[in-house]
Amino acid sequence: MTTLLPPASAPPARGRPACAAATPAAAATRRPAAGSVHSWDLSTGVDGPGTRFVTFLSGCPLTCLYCHNPDTWRMRNGKRTTADEVLAEAGKYTRFIAAAGGGATVSGGEPLLQPVFTGELLHRFKHELGLHTALDTSGFLGVRATDALLRDTDLVLLDIKSWDRVTYRKVTGRPLEPTLVFARRLADLGKEVHVRFVLVPGLTDDPANIEGVAAFAASLGNVSRVDVLPFHKLGEAKWQALGMPFTLHDTPCPTPEQTTLARSVFTAHGLYAV
Repeated sequence: MTTLLPPASAPPARGRPACAAATPAAAATRRPAAGSVHSWDLSTGVDGPGTRFVTFLSGCPLTCLYCHNPDTWRMRNGKRTTADEVLAEAGKYTRFIAAAGGGATVSGGEPLLQPVFTGELLHRFKHELGLHTALDTSGFLGVRATDALLRDTDLVLLDIKSWDRVTYRKVTGRPLEPTLVFARRLADLGKEVHVRFVLVPGLTDDPANIEGVAAFAASLGNVSRVDVLPFHKLGEAKWQALGMPFTLHDTPCPTPEQTTLARSVFTAHGLYAV
């Protein structure tokens, strides 16, 4: 991941409408929105369709064993950044992003740990810059997502890390149920969802576990894509730099055949899986 650190001083976003005082943050805090930002980046891949401006927020309640950005877990490790600064940076790329059929994604960390700031960014990406918006979340803090925040979200990238409850807690340190509740709420709202599932040999690759995630995703009716992501160790150096043991050091990456087999479980349920 290329880290583009926020500038020390950025001009306010141009073209901000006169009704800007009605943004979610203004309504909630009556002061300019700011949050803890780890970095931002231009990305093409699993952060949503097309080329996207991705804002990575700091802070996460999960401690996933395979996390490739453990340096985003603590809010205090991010940089205090205003929404104006983020919008000014994103505004530099809007023509390119639009031409590439992309948009803006708020990721993390866990963006719903900072729901007011996240809502402000999504609102302004959508209404000021005219960008397609995506929220990248584990769903664990889904109760913090207001209806207004979700109205400004065109797509939710939802991580369902395991169907087996014991495995889920082992992977994340948290219970699964809040994610499932949030997923059902998104389905009730008719919100488009991409499900992401990380395939880890010896941890999440049990056929019954994959079948459980696939059956649940198919039952929702609003999942337009499933990303089966092969486990990798690209973040291991960050764990070492933070003085944290990377317990999956000896875990092999799945073979292409194992990944294809996992995807076939989702396609068997009528889902588009890549």
